[in-house]
Amino acid sequence: MYVGTLSFDLLLGDVRSLKEKRSVVRPIVSELHRKFAVSVAEVGDQDLYRRATIGLAAVSGDVGHLTDVMDRCERLVAARPEVELLSVRRRLHGDDD
Repeated sequence: MYVGTLSFDLLLGDVRSLKEKRSVVRPIVSELHRKFAVSVAEVGDQDLYRRATIGLAAVSGDVGHLTDVMDRCERLVAARPEVELLSVRRRLHGDDD
């Protein structure tokens, strides 16, 4: 069994309130969950208007499949025009960990 995690550090565009922030972050979280069947949530910077941290986790029996899913999730977030992807932190955990 392999567990993969991603942490996205995002800079949001022209956002002036937490309500506007939610209108940008929620669709990203929903699309990742719907398209890739991963667990995903906003996990940091909840009190800042223009920053967001999104965490994602996936489990697979095959490390190649897990890496592919994580790569596709990263590309989806990086392609969103309303956010700037500042950094991505990736971790893979196996049975030996």
